[in-house]
Amino acid sequence: MTSSTYGAATLPKGIRSRMIYGVNGLDIHILEAGYEESGRPLIVLLHGFPDLAYGWRHVLPILAASGYHVVAPDQRGYGRTSGWPNSYDTSLAPFRLLNMATDIIELVATLGYRHTAMLVGHDIGSPVAAYCALIRPDLFASLVLMSAPFPGPPAPASNSENKVSAAQPTKAHKTLSEALAALHPPKQHYQQYLSSRAANMDMWHPPQGLQAFLRAFFHVKSGDWSGNNPHPLTGQTAEELANLPAYYVMDLGKAMSETVAPFHPSAAVVQSCEWLTESELGVYVEEFSRTGFQGALQIYRVLADPDLNAELSHFSGKTIDLPSLFIGAEHDWGTYAAPGALELMKTKATTQMKNVAMIDGAGHWIQQEQPHQLGQLLLSFLKENRTAPLALGTPENGSTV
Repeated sequence: MTSSTYGAATLPKGIRSRMIYGVNGLDIHILEAGYEESGRPLIVLLHGFPDLAYGWRHVLPILAASGYHVVAPDQRGYGRTSGWPNSYDTSLAPFRLLNMATDIIELVATLGYRHTAMLVGHDIGSPVAAYCALIRPDLFASLVLMSAPFPGPPAPASNSENKVSAAQPTKAHKTLSEALAALHPPKQHYQQYLSSRAANMDMWHPPQGLQAFLRAFFHVKSGDWSGNNPHPLTGQTAEELANLPAYYVMDLGKAMSETVAPFHPSAAVVQSCEWLTESELGVYVEEFSRTGFQGALQIYRVLADPDLNAELSHFSGKTIDLPSLFIGAEHDWGTYAAPGALELMKTKATTQMKNVAMIDGAGHWIQQEQPHQLGQLLLSFLKENRTAPLALGTPENGSTV
């Protein structure tokens, strides 16, 4: 664990960094705002890949200013959270979706809460949040899923219907991979690449350097890249998925560093990027320089292995019955990257989906690109679905970083 001050002076005022010890085998690093007064209702924000708790830095104070205690953890495999095996050749069982959901459920309890006002999950944090809501609906008063629609738990292997999401791994993924490889030119899905042994070293030590790689990756998935004009796809076929940008459906044999390198923004664009300055990008570079990406990649290996996800079918047919909201963005392909998932989420997976909202002027990194729009949308959702969460006090088992 590094002892450097977290965020290198880039954290907004009112946010603190600290460790919460002994949570489902982890010591979890969190950023939090609104911690000064006990008894505030809790909001938990879950990041995606390759993000960190730091990605919520501009949203934390917005929500805290309205009276909430807001917590964003580094999830298992990321950042300064420790206690997870950082190796390709290790058991993947700790990175199962249900165990990652348990991380969050136990974090809430360790923080001293019996209820939360809202749980928000972005990208890979979306299925983690969704399973939290399925496992413990009594603990979470409302749910927000961002960028990755949740189509519901998978059916048992003998009766699988909804083969549309990374949250529902099936043997159909192998068939799809073969179909993508048969295209001209041959293609591979990014999750297939991310589950490979080579992915960690490629992204950790790319030819262009880590800072240049991350700058290109964040840029090409943002609203700043003119090529992001998402639209629904007609089906889960190789030919249709080939319409996705290269960072979703890659040329077979190309590394991610090679894939995004041509999209590195100009010096002028970097200089004008207000949502991710070079100093802020430096926080990501520092964290991933230290840990690499393997911990963050483990979930994609889990999602590629149906045997590791058989337990999810125990929830087959169970719906999320909390007041729910889905948030995508004008220039984010995430909403449509799994054809059919959005409709399944609205019609089968949830019973109280209040709205599907699209944030203007943002790509995939909604909480960074348009934090004020997002903050106001979350606060409006909370107001419309107001509950009375019960806090049990401020935890004593943490320390500031």
